[in-house]
Amino acid sequence: MASESSTSGDSTVQVPPQQVLNVNVGVLGHVDSGKTSLCAVLSTIASTASFDKSRQSKERGITLDLGFSCFLTPVPEHLCSQVPEQISHLQYTLVDCPGHASLIRTIIGGAQIIDMMILVLDITKGIQTQTAECLVICRITQRKLLVVLNKVDMLEESKRVVSVERTAKRMRKALQSMDIEAVDIVAVSARPDGIETSIDKAIGIRELISCLNVHTDMPVRTSKGPFLFAVDHCFLIRGQGTVMTGTVLSGIIRVNDAVLIPALSLSRKVKSMQMFRQPVQSAMQGDRLGICVTHFEPKLLERGLLCSPGAVQSLYAAIVQVNKIPFFKFPITSKSKLHISIGHETAMANILLFSSPHHAMSKEFSFAEEYTYVEDFSHTQTIPIDTSPVDVEGACVDTQPIPNTVYALLEFEKPVICSLDALLIGSKLDMDIHTNQCRIAFQGNVLCPMTDKNYTNSVLPSLKVIKFKQKEGIVDRIQDEYTVIVKSLFKKETHIDLFINKKVTLSTGEVGTIEGTFGSSGKIRIRLNSGLFESSKKLLEPIKKKGNEKNVSSEQNQQSIVVTLRFKKYLFEKSKTIFQ
Repeated sequence: MASESSTSGDSTVQVPPQQVLNVNVGVLGHVDSGKTSLCAVLSTIASTASFDKSRQSKERGITLDLGFSCFLTPVPEHLCSQVPEQISHLQYTLVDCPGHASLIRTIIGGAQIIDMMILVLDITKGIQTQTAECLVICRITQRKLLVVLNKVDMLEESKRVVSVERTAKRMRKALQSMDIEAVDIVAVSARPDGIETSIDKAIGIRELISCLNVHTDMPVRTSKGPFLFAVDHCFLIRGQGTVMTGTVLSGIIRVNDAVLIPALSLSRKVKSMQMFRQPVQSAMQGDRLGICVTHFEPKLLERGLLCSPGAVQSLYAAIVQVNKIPFFKFPITSKSKLHISIGHETAMANILLFSSPHHAMSKEFSFAEEYTYVEDFSHTQTIPIDTSPVDVEGACVDTQPIPNTVYALLEFEKPVICSLDALLIGSKLDMDIHTNQCRIAFQGNVLCPMTDKNYTNSVLPSLKVIKFKQKEGIVDRIQDEYTVIVKSLFKKETHIDLFINKKVTLSTGEVGTIEGTFGSSGKIRIRLNSGLFESSKKLLEPIKKKGNEKNVSSEQNQQSIVVTLRFKKYLFEKSKTIFQ
């Protein structure tokens, strides 16, 4: 653990690394809500890309990447009996997430590594587009949420208390409509009058730290499992080596251990490690860490995974269980493409939906079952987005029934390297970033990873997805009492042999089978099991005009009898056989 300075008192206190427990806190919100200013006034130690230090962030005036910083407080009383005896302080690592619409994939990546969330709201503007998407991520990850109403100094002082209470009430109502509970709502001003200041001169910051302490749970930490490390930045330190900063997702790592960079199939030895500038010999799940290796070009890895050898594999495709985000108002359709974020990777994937109405949600997937093809998954709900403090009366839900369990076959356009238990989110990130619409479509769990590049031949033929189809044609003429000629049931180029002896039904009630083609125009011959009904014969007889003995065109005057062919086929069955 890092040796850092405590912000809990007026004097700084040095804390040995072994006495510190790390808690990762995601700081999310719309662009310009004041997230970075809040992190700056809270923190005593800055780390990678913190406080918009990068040149691009300074030029654009916004956060463009995940930033990390930290501060310490003594272990709160309610956790004293739960932490190991040697732990005296909590280290809050703040993960400053970008708020701009085009950077939502970075927020999704950051969501994997946090223990609780702070949502920063500009009290003068209320919920905005990316604020709403951050709430969706909070709902997906099910992390504890603390809401911070920032920039209260911009409210008229005489009306500040009333305004804060009114906004907090409306915020809770909005959260309730999304089935999210905030543990508390705190009013602050990280930069009163727009000026950088100290923790004591900022408004409400000590109250915020106290609130964090009260609501912090003992984070789940274990040294078991393979070592997985989410890399968020990679840079060179001359004379030492390449440093990869990130968070330990699982397992334990020690100096001199061999680690694999799976995206590049490269193995390196850990030369040294630091936690917020303090050297350490080992680290475990939940720790914020910098790992130094030698003979590695940092430009080769912007972000991704580091792991123990053999811990992860590349996914070429996957079967996932789809849990649609109710605030995504567009249907999710088969044969469409979405951005799939899993771990710190985002890749386009082709989607095929199918369902099983016979069982509820499960963490296991069976190839022995038959599944039904789903054209679209269109259960939708809207979320109100406004530039004023939000009310929720505009929310609406489409109560269209949906199958018990919906799955998706995701076929990635490029291999995705990830841990199989990583959070998976499907999004439509190519939507216009200026629209007030939620772009996060679904969350999922990987049930069947496909790591074989030849999965279309090795795995998919075992997947029994049935697509039900129907074709319709019209009786063109009677050939004899038991035979009719039908047109428009197939196109000229259709392989009719696949449909020989398949059953059809007539709209007048007769049942027959397809015997074969008739001529070269695409017409077919239908054999009727019990012959044509007399009533059907009359329908097909040409109608005579009054005063004229000649028959007029049967196509113009006889009533149409529709012929229906219903069948099913297994989408991944190689022979393309059809069934009834």
